[in-house]
Amino acid sequence: MLPKLSHQQTLEPIYLSFLTRLEEGTFSGDIDTRYSARLAQATDNSVYQFLPQAVIYPKTAEDVQIALQLAYQDEFSKVVFSARGGGTGTNGQSLTHGIIVDMSRYMNHVLEVNAAEGWVKVQAGVVKDALNDALRPHGFFFSPDLSTSNRATLGGMINTDASGAGSLVYGKTSDHVLGLTSILFDGSELQTQPVSESQLNDVTSITDNVLGQQLITTIAQMCKGNREQIEQRFPKLNRFLTGYDLKNVWDDTLENFDLSRILTGSEGTLAVITEAKLNITPLPTCRMMVNIKYDSFVSALRHAPDLVKTNATVVETVDSKVLNLAKQDIIWHSVSSLITDVPGKEIDGLNMVEFAGEQADVEARLAKLEAMLTAQIANSEAGLLGYQVTSDRSSIDTIYAMRKKAVGLLGAAKGTRKPLAFAEDTAVPPEKLADFIVEFRALLDSHQLQYGMFGHVDAGVLHVRPALDMCDVEDEKLLRTISDQVASLTLKYGGLMWGEHGKGVRGEYGPAVFGEHLYGLLEEVKGLFDPQNKLNPGKLVAPKNSGPMIYNVDSVKRGSFDRQIPIQTRNAFPDVMNCNGNGLCFNYSAYSPMCPSFKVTGDRVQSPKGRAGLMREWLRLLEAEGIDVNELTRSKPLGWLQRAQNSLKSDKEYDYSHEVMESLKGCLACKACSSQCPVKVDVPKFRAQFFDIYYKRYLRPAKDYLVAGIEDSLPLMANAPRLVNAVSQNSLSKWVIKKSLGYVDAPALSVPTLKQRLEGHASRGYDLAALQQIPVSQRSEYVLVVQDPFNSFYEAGTVLHFIQLIEKLGLKPVLLPFKPNGKPIHIKGFLDKFARTAKSTADFLNEVAQLHMPMVGIDPALVLCYRDEYAEVLGGARGDFHVQLANEWLLDVLKAEPKQKESEPASDGSERSKPEFTWFSHCTESTTKPNTANEWKGIFEHFGAKLNTVNLGCCGMAGTYGHEAENFERSKALYGMSWEQTLSKLPQSQVLVSGYSCRSQVKRFSGYKPKHPIEALLTLL
Repeated sequence: MLPKLSHQQTLEPIYLSFLTRLEEGTFSGDIDTRYSARLAQATDNSVYQFLPQAVIYPKTAEDVQIALQLAYQDEFSKVVFSARGGGTGTNGQSLTHGIIVDMSRYMNHVLEVNAAEGWVKVQAGVVKDALNDALRPHGFFFSPDLSTSNRATLGGMINTDASGAGSLVYGKTSDHVLGLTSILFDGSELQTQPVSESQLNDVTSITDNVLGQQLITTIAQMCKGNREQIEQRFPKLNRFLTGYDLKNVWDDTLENFDLSRILTGSEGTLAVITEAKLNITPLPTCRMMVNIKYDSFVSALRHAPDLVKTNATVVETVDSKVLNLAKQDIIWHSVSSLITDVPGKEIDGLNMVEFAGEQADVEARLAKLEAMLTAQIANSEAGLLGYQVTSDRSSIDTIYAMRKKAVGLLGAAKGTRKPLAFAEDTAVPPEKLADFIVEFRALLDSHQLQYGMFGHVDAGVLHVRPALDMCDVEDEKLLRTISDQVASLTLKYGGLMWGEHGKGVRGEYGPAVFGEHLYGLLEEVKGLFDPQNKLNPGKLVAPKNSGPMIYNVDSVKRGSFDRQIPIQTRNAFPDVMNCNGNGLCFNYSAYSPMCPSFKVTGDRVQSPKGRAGLMREWLRLLEAEGIDVNELTRSKPLGWLQRAQNSLKSDKEYDYSHEVMESLKGCLACKACSSQCPVKVDVPKFRAQFFDIYYKRYLRPAKDYLVAGIEDSLPLMANAPRLVNAVSQNSLSKWVIKKSLGYVDAPALSVPTLKQRLEGHASRGYDLAALQQIPVSQRSEYVLVVQDPFNSFYEAGTVLHFIQLIEKLGLKPVLLPFKPNGKPIHIKGFLDKFARTAKSTADFLNEVAQLHMPMVGIDPALVLCYRDEYAEVLGGARGDFHVQLANEWLLDVLKAEPKQKESEPASDGSERSKPEFTWFSHCTESTTKPNTANEWKGIFEHFGAKLNTVNLGCCGMAGTYGHEAENFERSKALYGMSWEQTLSKLPQSQVLVSGYSCRSQVKRFSGYKPKHPIEALLTLL
């Protein structure tokens, strides 16, 4: 039996008291002490896990001041904070056991764009790509280009001094900071910007913040007085270090001082940055990329200096492991033509070289590179196998998308050992990179480890992620060994262990890099800014004489919790365990399908990463109670009375399972995560598993039974559709259904029904024996139409249109009898019933498949269920039947059909315009089968029409999600994010929508029912 689960992580009294006082005051943001919210913020993209006491979401800079001012009081001296943005750190940068200050929920506005002067002012929670969206209309962009740009915030970039591709040209974040607004440990505000040496003579003219005056005066003198040692000791690198920049706080002439240089890269250990003034870069008028292929990764590395000499804007590299992982991902369909195979050769290394700027200059630099490559290939030099050039901006962006996704793709490696971030951003002088990597590889090979490599060879930065199993105690020890060895190796080559991603827990290696004297200065800087060690304590450095660092490479790791879960349980819930925290599900864009529930709530609990973390803890707590979750899945539910009693007490008795349920029921089951997530975390899958178990202890809501029974009841209701509609569609009934079942906007049954529309039609009257008598040579003339509950009973006209289309193509449609698909049952977690339904329908479809006639379904989500959920629940018993989507089948048919002739010119000799449509996809369809848009385009082109496609997020309906009253407002908000405004710009007659649920959502909120692509095709024949 599923027990009532509790945890031991209660709030410490001092934090409870602090948060109570904060809530009672004028703090206007959110304060979240839920265990689920704390768990969601306990991990980042690293191997570490630190559970915070709470998460606060300030709405304004004043909120940050209020929190720090309160904590400055003596009674709260032990309360500590860590600022957090996108949570994409690879070394525990923002993790804390204190209070997380999450800037991303509210403080995410672009405050001012000054194109004339070339700067922008932003709040710390603005996502990098969102900033570029705001700058693009002005002809500018913020140039530091990191792989996590669609969820990393500017505050996080500033705090880690992030850089990325093209840093030789564009520099690091610190090179673009014109000024910062920060809240100091005592709650006072400090604005920092460059000041002249003469201004330092009257520091009161710079700021009226007394602590700020002390900081400016003391640090200016410290850095000037130690200038010679600083110059000698600081590494001579493009990525010279992160944080506490004693060197560049003064310019080269020692005439200008900028305290912001101390703050950039300080990882929130000195102050909480709330706003930034940044310089911006004009968008290049021309971009061209050359993808260069090599026989080995070492060849690619050794060739990089030649590429840099061509004045390239960007030189990026990936090894064969990353390339092969990309080929297994859905992203490959969009880049395969840009990185074609070399006949008879194996590509084991790839350099991507971009030139950006004015067209004449770009073309000249490209010509220089092409001449060099052509000569080297002719002479069989440098391990070159070939190269491809592209000037198409969309293609260039797609290549970068593949490169950016490489980080997550490495985490998708098979087996228990996963490539991990802990020593993955080493930086050495570029001319030493190839030799360094040879020795680095030898180091990893000596430990018999697998690894993938990619990086910025122009800057000498390479990302290397060794594969380790953090559930294995010996591998955890090995992580320490390798970490120490890599730190030593980088120093040997005049480099740094942390070239790009910040130090985080790696601050312990600081003394070896800076030396005793300079490291002492860093300690003094920390002591000046944060004498009480309240801001992200234990990272980078600690104030002098405050004791040892709190955190280091051996700090508590996620694996120490995960290994408490038995291996057989981990194997039963692979999606839960495989989440590596890369955070792609936090993609800010409303036009991205991932993840709608997070987008609409801003709550990280409502995300695939959050849900996977909550489930891991649920499995761990079950094991602590001695419960075998695999046995639990096979157990019978408690009696109705006991479940009713448990449900009645659920508001009064804490059960951690309720927090998991709250997270999972917010999921739309759109399945975008199962393909968009680099490690393919499938939330709907483990959501169904959890629902199945949870409701063995608690009562299900009535609406779950309504949804689960819909496929069984629809054929019966279709016998009297007018009566059913009269009963269900009147205002009183709708009110009763909403109040009693929590269900809104239930669709009306089709009148006339599908049966009535096809009365006497040859497609009716399915007879397997008769079909079996058809000669094999004639069977290709038949098409078997697989029904789904939504189109057949709520939108019968669409099924009729499909049958008519089949006939117009000269083929013979056969309507198969309706068999429940089971998708609604699976979504609600009735797994036993789903297994029975799937087995029954699979048996029927396998029998029909023996006819060797194409079977075609209309609704994408239902057809794809046959491929995914059926395979998951039935395994080998699923059989090998194949139901095609309409577009898949049409592509096969049209291969034998002549292309429709171009329209004849009009009588006046002018060219007739092609019929034009715009296709909107179902999110499950577009993420599971990303080439679907191109397939529909080709089909419409065949019939002489133009089809436009749009990239949108979720419409907000997602099956039955939008029909549940508790989800109504979120469903409506999701529709408004991308669908509503895009649809409003198009004539209704041009809109084509392939998903039934999406068409229903358009009808609900835009007032008209758009056509299915099939209906549009009928008008073209």
